[in-house]
Amino acid sequence: MHHLALPFALIGLVPAACAIAADAPAEPAPTLRDSAAPPAQLPTVHVTDRAEGGLGLSQATTSGSRTGIATRDLPASLDTVGEQTWQERGDSRMADIIGRTVGMTPLSATSYSSLSFSTRGFTGTNSVGIAEDGVRLSVASSTTPYPANSWGYERVEVLRGPASIVYGTGTVGATANVVRKQPTRETMREVLVGAGSHGTSRLGLGMGGALSDTVTYRVDAYGHYTNGEHDMARARGGKLMSTLRWQPTPALRLELLADVSDERPARYFGTPTVNGAIVPELLGRNFNTTDSRIRIQDQRLRARAQYQANAWLAVSNELYRFQANRYWRNIEAYRYLPATQQVALSDYLELSHDLVQTGNRLEAAIQTGAHKLVIGWEASQAQFDFARNDYAGSDLVGVNAPSLGHWPNASPMLPSYRTQATTHDFYVEDAWTLSDRWLLLAGIRRDITDFERQDLVGSGSFDKRLGGTAWRLGVTHRLNARTSLYGQLSQGHDPVTNVLTLNLGNRPFKLTTARQIELGLKQQWAQGRGEWTAAVYRIEKKDIITRDPNNSLLSVQGGEQSAQGLELSAALRLSPHWRVEGNYAFVDAQYDRLLETGGADRSGNRPANVARNTANLWLHYTTPSSLGRWQASLGARAVGQRFADTANTASSAGYTVWDAALSWRPHPLSTYRLTVRNLSDKLYTYSAISSATAAQAYPGEGRRVDLSAEFAF
Repeated sequence: MHHLALPFALIGLVPAACAIAADAPAEPAPTLRDSAAPPAQLPTVHVTDRAEGGLGLSQATTSGSRTGIATRDLPASLDTVGEQTWQERGDSRMADIIGRTVGMTPLSATSYSSLSFSTRGFTGTNSVGIAEDGVRLSVASSTTPYPANSWGYERVEVLRGPASIVYGTGTVGATANVVRKQPTRETMREVLVGAGSHGTSRLGLGMGGALSDTVTYRVDAYGHYTNGEHDMARARGGKLMSTLRWQPTPALRLELLADVSDERPARYFGTPTVNGAIVPELLGRNFNTTDSRIRIQDQRLRARAQYQANAWLAVSNELYRFQANRYWRNIEAYRYLPATQQVALSDYLELSHDLVQTGNRLEAAIQTGAHKLVIGWEASQAQFDFARNDYAGSDLVGVNAPSLGHWPNASPMLPSYRTQATTHDFYVEDAWTLSDRWLLLAGIRRDITDFERQDLVGSGSFDKRLGGTAWRLGVTHRLNARTSLYGQLSQGHDPVTNVLTLNLGNRPFKLTTARQIELGLKQQWAQGRGEWTAAVYRIEKKDIITRDPNNSLLSVQGGEQSAQGLELSAALRLSPHWRVEGNYAFVDAQYDRLLETGGADRSGNRPANVARNTANLWLHYTTPSSLGRWQASLGARAVGQRFADTANTASSAGYTVWDAALSWRPHPLSTYRLTVRNLSDKLYTYSAISSATAAQAYPGEGRRVDLSAEFAF
């Protein structure tokens, strides 16, 4: 019973919420008859736009539920970050934007742009998913580099906790859904020009409008370049995003989307550590070869159709094809040897990934009486080709010696294996308005994956079927027009390793299962000037990989991991000039049952790269003048101490980093912005690893100054 004590602690927040609500002017109780909202959702407070800097509680969302109910009525934790918010903060990397939401900590290097996070006690791309417009992106070997930046997107929504009911497997910690900008009939042109420290430059172009009475479009192009702050940290890339929409009648809409991107990230894999701490004298050194290389290319095509058949039935279909070609040639593991003043190098990896994902999602939304029912079927197939240059190399280099000159293995890369995963997902969700103040949200989803592996070298070919069932039962109670209390029980699932890289060693394993209980509160207050949310939860995940207690050389399922915590978010306009935004997350995560090689018992230990405490704070001051509108912003990002290994012997210290931004808007359609990241030039660790062959960390970026100009016309 003590496992459930933390969630029920939220009940103590209810009196405070009621007290705040009591201070607000009395409002008539909303009824379904009074509301213009569809009868399958709670009454909606109508707004013309999202409040500046708010949490978006009044906005409808499909990121948390396919039924499209408002965020305030969703019985789950959902963060929304809009374009204006990340522009005010000077954020352009998608990892930074997502990482400032409550409880989300980025893990990848700032120069690499891979979207890997820790949240609610779970880490990496096998537990924290990324989606674009509601479609999950396939993951190969724990790499999700797209979308790397924010240009062309209007908002990011983060659903926390098991999200398999909406997004499928690999989403127990959270899922971030990135929403594109849409075509409009109004002609719009947008330009971004930016420059900054380390030779950084950025250029973004966006345009949209109407081609005829029934055809509209949106096109966004973006390019960037930087020399980086480490040796061999030069990075560059670009993308083109396009949407063409044809709407011949109000009931029918057809869209064609085509995107391409080409990224060449920094060839940097961190700096050596001692017991998890960065070695300052080695900072900035790059132990990769001078001819190392990384290239990531993506192509995406989608065709979407939406048809409102009548007042109660809407049908949609989305056909998509994603292709990713990725190449690495790097030395990726480093260990510092203080006694000899040398660094041991290993993991000489030359790899290529060719991934093609095709799929189709057919969905029907049925609204009848008090129910809004969504029924869907998604079929997808991912084909993955893996090639490598097997080189078991290792070297010792002096800490003051120059970097290795060239890749030491001249033999060609050889195809290693080919895999194919064919998945069918069937789901049903129902938002049922029980009364004027009560909403019940229930859903179930069944995922079935048929996996095939063909080894091109050796005899490791096999077939396998994986299946997972996700469900959610949640209830929302509207205390008044601006305050909602919710609770939910949910189940999701993660793979024990990446599905596309399954091999004979992990063939016997099934999907892990995670269950969550969550209670929360969402409220708008101070006459609409403020919004805040609170959530407490407990997640228990079973069947993680452990060792056989009778033979520690054998890997088996049967391990367990759990996390419980508290999350708070708030945004408040203090006056016409002052606005504050902030969030805080506490998580108590541990391995409840885990044995490792040699029989070492890690039960009770905290998972690597999981901080107990994280927080974000932003303070904005805005003032008009005869020369235009000025805004000064000060922000802080705090992350607590983390361990670099499951043994909890190597740790990275916690940190607090301060950022600042100053913007001048001489005209409503033009803004000039100065941003300073890491004001104190603090040395800190993004994430770290500690193993038999590697002891290294990704350092956070040092002080950086950026200038940008944004125009619309």
